[in-house]
Amino acid sequence: MKWSVSVVADGDREMTLDEIVELADAVAASGGIASGIGSTSYGAQIVVEAESSDEAAEVAMAAFLAAAEQAGLPNWPVSRVETIGEDGDE
Repeated sequence: MKWSVSVVADGDREMTLDEIVELADAVAASGGIASGIGSTSYGAQIVVEAESSDEAAEVAMAAFLAAAEQAGLPNWPVSRVETIGEDGDE
């Protein structure tokens, strides 16, 4: 089943347009979009294939962390992970 997973990491400074564009480029392959310009967090919404919400969260977290590293973003702690299944399950 396909899941849309939102992942957010919080930090201590505002994110720039260039940083979020780099994150957007990194998550694009996962059908993802990025957010966080001008805020003290950055995030992405990523589409993954998984059997359960928990598995979807794990797969998306791994993709998010890899994308953040690829984009050269700060290694901030993840503060929120939310999943929504294609049939509306959370």
